[in-house]
Amino acid sequence: MADGEPAFTALTSFTGDALPYAGGNPYADYRRGELPFGTLADLADRRLGAGVVAANDEFFAERENLLRAGPAVFDPERFGHKGKVMDGWETRRRRGASAEVPHPGETDHDWALVRLGAPGVIRGIVVDTAHFRGNYPQAVSLEATSHSLSAAPEDLLDPSVEWTRLVPRTAVGGHAENAFAIHVERRFTHLRLRQHPDGGVARLRVYGDVAPDPGWLTELDTFDLVALENGGTVEDASDRFYSPPEHTILPGRSQKMDDGWETRRRRDSGNDWIRYRLVEQGVIRAVEIDTAYLKGNSAGWASLSVRDGADGAWTRLLPRVRLQPDTVHRFLVNPIPATHVRIDIFPDGGISRLRLHGSLTKEGAARLTERTEALG
Repeated sequence: MADGEPAFTALTSFTGDALPYAGGNPYADYRRGELPFGTLADLADRRLGAGVVAANDEFFAERENLLRAGPAVFDPERFGHKGKVMDGWETRRRRGASAEVPHPGETDHDWALVRLGAPGVIRGIVVDTAHFRGNYPQAVSLEATSHSLSAAPEDLLDPSVEWTRLVPRTAVGGHAENAFAIHVERRFTHLRLRQHPDGGVARLRVYGDVAPDPGWLTELDTFDLVALENGGTVEDASDRFYSPPEHTILPGRSQKMDDGWETRRRRDSGNDWIRYRLVEQGVIRAVEIDTAYLKGNSAGWASLSVRDGADGAWTRLLPRVRLQPDTVHRFLVNPIPATHVRIDIFPDGGISRLRLHGSLTKEGAARLTERTEALG
């Protein structure tokens, strides 16, 4: 963030209540914005290890719902002993100090502490109030800090912890995607979401660039150079029709068909592909191409190419090989220093995961360390 530059830009300006639910598709009147960071990693993805470690109140709906995958679900008939069951985090109604002062004070608020799944530079935040039409917070604010990923709530709440304000107290709207672009070039591990004075938030999404610990990766020596949790990214892909290519570098094995990457059916003589950027320059020694849950729609063949630098020439790392449906394929390859990898599949279809096991070069480790230190 340059001197004088604001820490955030509001990308949406939704305020006020949404109309009461009138039946039919509950998302028909949902207010949505244009998100320039939609293809970046969600640093608060549960699949990366994110969690809501504490909240001061979760009377109506549990804090863990904030990070659930997929859009919030609304069931108009579902009620429990405490009232309407909502798919989000919802606190009780705040009250003032007395009958003479019945309304909550200006500083009254509820809060939740979120551990990011991977440390990173935050580029955008979405505070989603889907289905909270008249019971959303009047305003929200967000702060971030850098701490141990295993920090306990009491560690984070210690007065000595330095929090950086990302979004000051800002009005939001009900049943809406309230989005903010963040302009703070620092590495963070935790967020604090405040809602003023109370209410409910359905989902919290934190988009950004993973900034791994270079010391940890260096000590590991051999690790997955393209894994999202280690700082690998998808730069481009030929097709995103059925499911996004970013799924291929998520942790763990795919659990269902749309948890991988699947393209539309080709009717020409071309082929589909994904281009990745490794965490830094490294040498790949072993490759895994997984087609889990892709049974009648897996790619027929695949090949891998690498290059060193954004303008380097492509070199074939793995020749075109036959792929089987719903199978892990493993290959040993000759190590070549590289920063980028491209997988070509023939003619179309998909893969669920790509693993590129190897090590950072000395140059790559030095650059990663320098970049991380620059982020504080």
